[in-house]
Amino acid sequence: MSRQGAENIELHPLEKRVLSLILSEGPLGFDEVAARLGVNVGAVAKSAEWLAEKGLAESSKASVTHVATLGEEGLVFVEKGLPERRLVDALRSMGGEATLAQIEAMGILDKNELNIGIIWAKRNGWITVSKSDNEVRFRLERYPDSKTDEELVLEVLKRGAANLEDMGPLQKACERLGRRPRILRINEVTRYILTPTKKALSLSPELLEETEEISQLTPELISSGAWRERGFRRYDVTTPVKAFQAPRPHPLTYLIQLVKSIFIELGFEEVQGPLVELAFWNFDALFQPQDHPAREMHDTFYLATPAKGDPPKELSAIVGRVHRDGGETGSRGWGYEWSIEEASRLVLRTHTTATTIRHLAQSSKRPLKVFTIDRVYRNERVDWRRLAEFHQVEGILVDKSANLRQLMGLIREFYSRLGLKKVRFRPSYFPYTEPSAEVDVYVERRGSWVELGGMGIFRPEVTLPLEVSEPVLAWGLGLERLALLLLDVNDARILYQNDLRWLYSFNPLKLERLRVSF
Repeated sequence: MSRQGAENIELHPLEKRVLSLILSEGPLGFDEVAARLGVNVGAVAKSAEWLAEKGLAESSKASVTHVATLGEEGLVFVEKGLPERRLVDALRSMGGEATLAQIEAMGILDKNELNIGIIWAKRNGWITVSKSDNEVRFRLERYPDSKTDEELVLEVLKRGAANLEDMGPLQKACERLGRRPRILRINEVTRYILTPTKKALSLSPELLEETEEISQLTPELISSGAWRERGFRRYDVTTPVKAFQAPRPHPLTYLIQLVKSIFIELGFEEVQGPLVELAFWNFDALFQPQDHPAREMHDTFYLATPAKGDPPKELSAIVGRVHRDGGETGSRGWGYEWSIEEASRLVLRTHTTATTIRHLAQSSKRPLKVFTIDRVYRNERVDWRRLAEFHQVEGILVDKSANLRQLMGLIREFYSRLGLKKVRFRPSYFPYTEPSAEVDVYVERRGSWVELGGMGIFRPEVTLPLEVSEPVLAWGLGLERLALLLLDVNDARILYQNDLRWLYSFNPLKLERLRVSF
């Protein structure tokens, strides 16, 4: 680089100080530079970024360490002792055996600590747990006379933060404690080295001289006229700055709005219903028998207070008869004695079909085309693809000429407008539709078919009690499953974890591009 080109470089005062230091002493860590100049490491990192943009310095990763500090519960346990230690201490003081009630009466562990203590004392082989005469009993099998590695870790961290790599034989115990909630925090710390470039070596010493410059005009500078005798610091509008993350809707909200816009364009009207629903609308009106497994407590959330509501009397009588013997639908029904008490129970709705069947019962408009996107609740084991609270996309189309081919075409068109061109239908069974089918879409990047929902035509046992004689096309599609595909996530739980890194990395334009691609 020519000396003339170097003279045109503008340097911030801190850049001059940082660059002068590494030119005179050689490569230094950010922490070393900060200590020598009396500034914080963040200021050094920003100067390093500026210098790198100008080709005057390079930063490289020197080392990665893991720093352990006590968490919220760790601060408590370091004073009171780990729950498992306090539990076996109590058992030993009581002769080696005690009931759960006796341990609770001692008051040495709160409910949460007692549960933790039982788990870890049992896992360590210190106690056994049994049940007799409706009482939970504990027996001390082995008492740890010396301090455990976990207890030694807490003693070390009581004195302050420590590098995991320096813990020696206690490192494994430290990692185990780090996996227990709120006992330890283990943070990754990366150390960077700043090195001057050849371009920096060609700079003239005068360019690195510190001069007093004005970065902000003050009333005193103006009134005194001192600004005339001093230079002004030039502003570089191309200097990189910290990214500003403005508030914006959640990615799932963008997807919901996208799905709504598609159905509205297809001529549908949005409807809504209550989150707390009568079992009558959630199950009975849909010809789902009262002994169906989906209605059990392990699948459905029932309200305790209030526990019951009031189903519509006249319609309940008709629906009850359909369940018993088919009524006037031509069906034989389910052949059991239907209970108004069971239909009166209140539930957190398990599907948004409860919303569409309510609207179908209340509306005489024909043709009728409505949809809803809303939350539903199921007592499910949460994993990467199942949630206890999630969204469904539900809809119905009522018209005298409606048929299964029209329903298949509608679902194909919906998914095609999301960029999912390959759709197939597999025969299936649902209690309230016949014929019924499950909907799969082909995902090119995965090279496989993915199930996204179900559909069918409401059975006469569902429509005739509502005095609906026309065919009713119905479908229910999983929004979170769709989000897994369109938002590039592989775990549905990520959608609700408020991970700022993922939220800020989401680009709404990706969904917009899908939207305009049809």
